Amino acid sequence: MSSRDLHLLFLLSSQKYYVMQGAPPVQMGERYPHMILILLLLHGAHAALKDPVQKWQTLGGQPPLVIARGGFSGLFPDSSQFSYQFAMSSSLHDVVLYCDLQLSSDGLGFCKTGLTLENSTLIGEAFPKRAKTYKVNGEEIHGWFALDFTADELYQNVTLIQDIFSRPSTFDGAMGMFTLEDLVGLRPPNLWVNVEYALFLQEHKLSAEDYILGLPKNFSLTYISSPEIGFLKNVGGKLKKSNTKLIFRFLREDVVEHTTKKTYGEILKDLKSVKAFASGILVPKEYIWPLGKDQYLRLPTSLVKDAHALGLEVFASGFANDVSMSYNYSFDPSAEYLQYIDNANFSVDGVITDFPPTASGAVACLAHTKGNPLPPPGGDGGRPLIITHNGASGFYPGSTDLAYRQAVKDGADIIDCAVRMSKDGVAFCLPSADLSTSTTASTSFMTKISTVSEIQNKSGIFSFDLTWSEIQTLKPDLLGPYTQAGLKRNPAAKNAGKFVTLPEFLDLAKDTNVSGIMIEMEHASFLAKRGLGLVEAVSGALANASYDKEGGHLPEVMVESDDTSVLAAFKKFPAFKRVLMVDETISDASTPSVEEIKQFATAVTVGRGSIAQVNGFFLTRFTDVADRMHAANLTVFVGVLRNEFMNLGFDYWADPIIEIATYTSSVMADGLITEYPATAASYFRSPCSDLSLNLSYTILPANAGALVHLAAPGALPPALPPAPVLEPADVLDPPLPPVAIASPPEATTTAKPTDSTSSADRSSAGAGGCLVLAAAIASLLLLLLPSHGFH
Repeated sequence: MSSRDLHLLFLLSSQKYYVMQGAPPVQMGERYPHMILILLLLHGAHAALKDPVQKWQTLGGQPPLVIARGGFSGLFPDSSQFSYQFAMSSSLHDVVLYCDLQLSSDGLGFCKTGLTLENSTLIGEAFPKRAKTYKVNGEEIHGWFALDFTADELYQNVTLIQDIFSRPSTFDGAMGMFTLEDLVGLRPPNLWVNVEYALFLQEHKLSAEDYILGLPKNFSLTYISSPEIGFLKNVGGKLKKSNTKLIFRFLREDVVEHTTKKTYGEILKDLKSVKAFASGILVPKEYIWPLGKDQYLRLPTSLVKDAHALGLEVFASGFANDVSMSYNYSFDPSAEYLQYIDNANFSVDGVITDFPPTASGAVACLAHTKGNPLPPPGGDGGRPLIITHNGASGFYPGSTDLAYRQAVKDGADIIDCAVRMSKDGVAFCLPSADLSTSTTASTSFMTKISTVSEIQNKSGIFSFDLTWSEIQTLKPDLLGPYTQAGLKRNPAAKNAGKFVTLPEFLDLAKDTNVSGIMIEMEHASFLAKRGLGLVEAVSGALANASYDKEGGHLPEVMVESDDTSVLAAFKKFPAFKRVLMVDETISDASTPSVEEIKQFATAVTVGRGSIAQVNGFFLTRFTDVADRMHAANLTVFVGVLRNEFMNLGFDYWADPIIEIATYTSSVMADGLITEYPATAASYFRSPCSDLSLNLSYTILPANAGALVHLAAPGALPPALPPAPVLEPADVLDPPLPPVAIASPPEATTTAKPTDSTSSADRSSAGAGGCLVLAAAIASLLLLLLPSHGFH
């Protein structure tokens, strides 16, 4: 923790949180006396030693600023006490706290985004009959307005809520309205006050100008912004000796600015006129990188360069980790920040964000690192392996040639092939034996639909019911797990690429610089009864490609299965690493079960739900599963990692890089199985992936259980029953049956599992990972909630 954080901790523990008397009686800090300490320790900065010197293309050559809109409003209610405090403790040392100014009827300034209060507070419950309708900028708006209430009414009775439904509601109603005076009391390094509706306030005999000019001298405002030119000119004429910078905020290009009666689009073409009354501009991010209707980026405008040529700073707004963004970013919010601050031609001077830690990490850790080599994996202090899940399946359809080549380009160490069998015995790579989940089979082979309960508990179109020539008539299909909730993956590549046979995959791996391959095998016993020898097909292909030869320069081979009898069949290949897939969610592993695993494997793959337990989207604890395996000298791979924010617990701040950092440094995973290898590689290329460097700011792992302790009693749902403990019976499987000479009749809806089914398959049928369950609930909620709850 830096000296600044220690000072803040002392300040918060020794001073009152509220300046005015009569603050709401039930505050989070009063309920939970250790909350502030927990808050500051969740994530933060290390004491500075020596940071790399970077060159920036900002106006002054300094790093771009991180401006926290309403504090850390992506996690806590906007403009709340803890939203601001958390923004300070988890962001860069020069973070700017952003306050949208509201005035009460008696002229006290509050921070709260938006003109009306009903969507972000519980004012409607406190004053159900006080809503009004006003004409604002020519439009009638109905709601609860701050200017209709005294400061005492707002302070005593109104509590804050999260106004975006995909964000935590856990802290709703726990904190009251926050004044600008309160915010100054936190002693932020920089303060930005935005006056959005100065003219509207003036029409109701309230003056934002008089309020700001009447602030005490110790209220040092770094920036004042407004979309109203008249207000900026009036304030600027009276702040000539001040160091406060005036920023002109642009609204949509078709909106008319009151003072000039010109649209903001027209003013944008005359930036020289802006220079006369402002030192910078604040624009929606699309002004700089336009977004097409297809949600892909267009070429950047010349706005930043043009403004910089005039001596104007440029700030971009609209950044958040959990809103719809361009498909170019593959759901990685850090990639979006880097597009604005680390491209070849320009850098904005600051970004306004709801998630200041992610922006801080982009500035301090990830910028200027694209050319850095990946440090070697493994060993003491080494990074985990980057292992793909069907290649770069977040960007291209899984298990296609394009997905594998993209994964290699992105920096994957290990590329994987989940081997499937066609009816005529061709082994090929595909995410699932059910072709309907990753190909266009549903439009071509409806007559082939069947239910095979040994494979899954729903009907499908299975690879072993189609010949290879029939499968080749299909196209790959990129279907992400959250497509139904609106999070589509790279639609431009929806049906791109071609299917890859196992021999083709092995040849492809030879031609790349990957250090290894992982061959995954499922349902071997079932396939043997159908006359398809999965083990024989895999071992034969590996031998034909000379992967069984020791001492060569070929990639390392890992064979993975949930069936110990399959792994036992590969003991005759000493060069191969055998990996047991524990695909059920477990809370622990008994010593006998671990000893049983060691008879068949040298590594295990476990799901995220077996490592991080979750309750209501919050991490509650890390299990001992990884430690148990490591103590037995078993390598531990964790997956599957995905970038989509709906896939992430709140403790990861809707930032996939925080999850990667967590499994790297807290869990000490030996490998990360991911559908987005580029995101993992970008983290490991950054200096912040090495916590021993003790940088002034770094990306720290999530602290499981910390946010849970901030929640009010009863705010979280009841805890789920604990997952089972892994026992020997869950590990050991019956021997593989001989491969049948002829295939039996095709499966029907009455097919039942046999005793030879993998024990891991049986036990996983009734078990669900906490994270998967949470994501499914979130998907359902987002489909049911009003559209404004999801951006």
